[in-house]
Amino acid sequence: MNEVPFTTKPASPKPSHLFYVTRLRRPLIDRAEGIFVWTQDGRRFIDGSSGPVAVNIGHGNRNVLDAMKRQMDKATFAYRLHFENEPAEELARELAMRMPNQLDRIFFVSGGSEAVEACIKLARQWAVATGQPKRWKVIGRMPSYHGGTYGALAITGDGMLTDSFADQIRMMPSIPAPTAYRDRDNLSMEERGIKYADMLEEKIIAEGAESVVAFIMEPIGGAATNALVAPDSYYPRIREICDRYGILLIHDEVMSGVARTGKFLGGDHWNCRPDIVSLSKGIGSGYAPLGAMAAPERLVRPVLDMGGFQHGHTYAGNPLACAAGLAVLGEIDRLGLIESAALMGEVLMDGMRDLAKRFPFIGDVRGKGLMTALEFVADAATMKNLPPEVKIGQRVLDLAYERGLIVYFRRVAGGVQGDCIMVCPPLIVTREQVGEIVSILGDAIAVAAREFDLPVNG
Repeated sequence: MNEVPFTTKPASPKPSHLFYVTRLRRPLIDRAEGIFVWTQDGRRFIDGSSGPVAVNIGHGNRNVLDAMKRQMDKATFAYRLHFENEPAEELARELAMRMPNQLDRIFFVSGGSEAVEACIKLARQWAVATGQPKRWKVIGRMPSYHGGTYGALAITGDGMLTDSFADQIRMMPSIPAPTAYRDRDNLSMEERGIKYADMLEEKIIAEGAESVVAFIMEPIGGAATNALVAPDSYYPRIREICDRYGILLIHDEVMSGVARTGKFLGGDHWNCRPDIVSLSKGIGSGYAPLGAMAAPERLVRPVLDMGGFQHGHTYAGNPLACAAGLAVLGEIDRLGLIESAALMGEVLMDGMRDLAKRFPFIGDVRGKGLMTALEFVADAATMKNLPPEVKIGQRVLDLAYERGLIVYFRRVAGGVQGDCIMVCPPLIVTREQVGEIVSILGDAIAVAAREFDLPVNG
C-alpha cells in the first residue's frame, strides 16, 4: 500500500452520528498489523501507546485470530447461569497459575471498570459474610484512576473526572499517591517510601479501622500518574499495614498487568501479596472486551456460602472473549513477551533518558518495562510545573500524531498541570522500532520547545 506523506492534508471526515468525549475527529482506520495502524487515506501510524495501553501482543496476531475463528464456529455466547464453557474454564486455570498469594478464583468481566467494581463488591460482601458489616470504606490514592463507572469513580482520585458526579456518588477516603520523585527534602528514597506508606495507617486510624474494608492501589501508576513507581520500601510497608488492621489489599493491574512491565503483574517486581487483583486491557489485548478479578478461595468461600456473589454481567466469561484471552496468554509465552518487555523497556528508557538530556524541561523519566513516561516541568531542579497555559503535552501528542506516532498524554497535577507523555508500545516492538519511536518523539518535542520558547541543549 502506498503511504500518504504526512505533509498531505487529509480529506475532511464525513458527518458522523457518533459522539465520544470531544468533537475531535480522527481518520478512519483501514487495517492494523504488529505495531502499525493504517488509515483509509493511506497513512501509517506507529501505535506507540498500544491504544490505551491495551494491545500488549500487537495487532493482527494470526494465532489469536484463528483461535477466535475456531470458537466462533462453535459458539459465540453462553450465559454463565445456563452453561459452563471450556475457554472460560481454561483461561481461569491459566490465570490462576500466574497469580501470587493463592489468588486462584477468577471472575470474568468485560473491561477494567467492571473488574474494579467486582473487586470492591467482593471486598464488601466478604466483610458482611464474615461478621464485619461495619467495614465498607475503600481507601484509595490521590491522584489515581480506577475506571469510569460510579463505583470505580468513588475510589478514583481525579477531580477532573469525579467532581461533576460528586452529588451522585459517595466518594471514598484517599491518601496521597507516592510521588516521591517530586519531593525536595532530606529523606532518602527508602525513607520517602515509608513516609507515603505510613499515610495509609494514619488514614485508617482517622477513619476508624473498624470501618475500612480495603485499600486499592495501582502498583505502577496508570492514567492519573503516568507510570508512577513508588520507592521499593513502599510496597512491603503497605502490605504490613493492611495485615495489621485486617484490611484487604486490592491491586489494580488493569494497565500494568499481563506482561506489560516485564513481569506478569506490576506488583511482581516487589513480590507483592495482594488479596484481590483486577485485570483487563492486556488480557484481551484489543482482540475482545475482557477483564477479570482474581481472588483467593478464603475470600470467595464465605461469600458463596452466604448465598452467592451479588454481582454479574451479561458477557461475563463469554466464550469468544475467553478464547481470545487464552490465545493471548499463549502468544505471550510463545514469543517470550515478558522477557521482551523487560529488555525493550530498558532500550526505550535509555532513549527517553537521552531525550531528557537534550530537553532540560523533561523533569522525570519513569516506568517499568514497556510502561514508561516522561514529565515536562518548568524547572527540573525543583520540579515546578509549567504554567497551565503552556499545553506542551497536548502539543507534543499532536505533533507526534502528525508525524505518524501515537503516544498517550495526561496531566497528572490535578488534571490542569503536570504534562506527561506515556510511551507504551506493544510488547513485540523491536530495537529498531524503539529507535524510530524515540526519534519521532524527539522531533515532536523539539518543535514544541521552539513554539513555547523552552531551552534545548545542543
